[in-house]
Amino acid sequence: MVNPRPEQEALQNGYFLDLVLGSEDVEAFLTDLAAFSAESLSNPGPVFCGITVLRRKRAATAASSDDRARLMDELQNTNEGPCLTAMDELTPVLVPDLLREDRWPEYVEAAANQGLRSILSVPLLVEGDTRAALNLYSERPNAFTEGDVERAEVFASHAAKSLRLALKIAQLSDARNDLQAAMQSRTIIDLAVGAIMAQNHCSQEEAFTILRTASSNRNIKLRHLAQSIIAAVSSGKVTTHFEE
Repeated sequence: MVNPRPEQEALQNGYFLDLVLGSEDVEAFLTDLAAFSAESLSNPGPVFCGITVLRRKRAATAASSDDRARLMDELQNTNEGPCLTAMDELTPVLVPDLLREDRWPEYVEAAANQGLRSILSVPLLVEGDTRAALNLYSERPNAFTEGDVERAEVFASHAAKSLRLALKIAQLSDARNDLQAAMQSRTIIDLAVGAIMAQNHCSQEEAFTILRTASSNRNIKLRHLAQSIIAAVSSGKVTTHFEE
């Protein structure tokens, strides 16, 4: 099996970009990517595709084109398997026939019980502490030839570029949301401090000390206590300029 021609790669890259721009978040992008991967790499027989992304301080994200692929990816989130091996070693991992495979015995048994016989896991090269892999599953033994592995690697290299872009967009979105939340909290706290100043005829520093002490004594987060104070002294809902 030969690698895609340049014009085919260009079409794929354009579609990858469309997936990123048309997806609401990383999870939606991965779901669309899994479906596109299964369709693109199902030749000559059908394959099922799962994509797993492990990001620092975040739960594993998995998307799939098939319920069995989803189950196989989820099993590897806590156990060993070809997907985790591919991500750890940054190299494709091929299981020609599950009935003849002696690595990862629990996982292999579970996959075989789902009617699967062949697995190919290809790492998606991303950045930092993030790890990802494209996992292909087939009901046929020896479904993936050497040419299929090469083709999947080429496909994965292009898919990884789009995944990196999707992750960067998600990071920027997370940073914006974190900043917005922080500014909202700061505004609510400042309003509560102002209310305390008015009620106690004290300085801003003294009012903040009163608020912080009450928060500690009552074991209530500063923002939540501030919200309750504002609710008590206002006649309606208080909004901030940072709310969308």
